[in-house]
Amino acid sequence: MMVSNRGSTLGLVRWQSANVALFAAAATLVVVFHEAHDWFEVPHLFAVPSLPVAVVGGALGIFVSFRTNSAYDRWWEGRKLWGRLINTSRHFSTQVVSWVEDAELAAELVHRQIAYVHTLRVLLRQQDLTTDPDVQRWLTEEERATVPAQTNPTHALLQTQSLRMTALANAGRLGEHRLQNLDNSLLHLLDIQGGCERIKKTPLPRGYGFIAEQLIRAYSVLLPFAIVDDLVWLTIPVNVLICLAFMLIGEAGRVLEDPFTMFWNGLPLTQMAMTIEANLLQRLGVTELRPVPGPDENGILM
Repeated sequence: MMVSNRGSTLGLVRWQSANVALFAAAATLVVVFHEAHDWFEVPHLFAVPSLPVAVVGGALGIFVSFRTNSAYDRWWEGRKLWGRLINTSRHFSTQVVSWVEDAELAAELVHRQIAYVHTLRVLLRQQDLTTDPDVQRWLTEEERATVPAQTNPTHALLQTQSLRMTALANAGRLGEHRLQNLDNSLLHLLDIQGGCERIKKTPLPRGYGFIAEQLIRAYSVLLPFAIVDDLVWLTIPVNVLICLAFMLIGEAGRVLEDPFTMFWNGLPLTQMAMTIEANLLQRLGVTELRPVPGPDENGILM
C-alpha cells in the first residue's frame, strides 16, 4: 500500500505510454487534416458538434468511475476484514491466556493463531507456504509436513485449535461456557477468512475493464474533431490530458480490484500480520519482539 506520494507525472506517462501515443497520434492526424483544409484547399470533411461529444464524455466518466468505485469497495472491505482479524486474534489470545491454566498449552494455541494469520497472508497472496519463513517458524514440525498439503490449510489449523480446546474441556480443565466463547472466536476467524477468499476468488467481470478501455480509445479519436476548430494544435495535449485522465481512473480500479496482491496498491498484509504476532506474543509475556515493518524508501508498505 502506498502511504506517501513518491510518484511523478513522468512515471504515470511512462506507465501509460502506449495509450498516450495513441491519444497523441489520433489528435495529430485530426489537426493535420484540419490544417490541410487551409493549406491545400481540400474539402473540410471533419466537423463534429461539441455537444454530443460532451455528453458522451460525461457518460464515459460515469461508467469508468463506477468500476473504480466498485473496485475500491472491494479494497476497503479487505482492509476491514483484516482489521477484524487483528481484533479477533487479540481477543482469542486474551481468552486463551486467561482461561487455559496450562502455560505450555496456552502458548501452543497462541503460536498456532500466529501461524494461522501468516498462513492466511501467504495464501491470499498466492505464495508458497513451504518457503515462507514466518509460516515455517510458527508451525509445529508435524504441521510443516501436513498443513501445506491440505486443500484449505487455514481451516486445518483452526480445526486443530478446536480439537485441542475440546480435549481440554473433556478433561474438565475448561468450562463449557468458556469453550463456547472460544468456539465463537474460531467462528469469527472463519467468517473473516471466507470474506477474504470471496474477494480473492471472485474478480470483477472482465467486461467492465474491456468495454471501458475500448470506449476511451474510441473517444480519443472522436474528441479532436469537436475541439480542433477552437484549439488547433492545442488539440493534441488536451486530447491526451482528457483521455489519459479517463484511462488512469480506469487503471486505478483495475489495480484496486484485488487488495491482496504484491503490487504497490495491495493491502499491507505483512505489516498487519507482524502487528498481530507482536500483540499476541506480548500476551504470553514475550519481551523480545521482531520489529513491525514500516514503509520502504519508495513509501510502499507491504
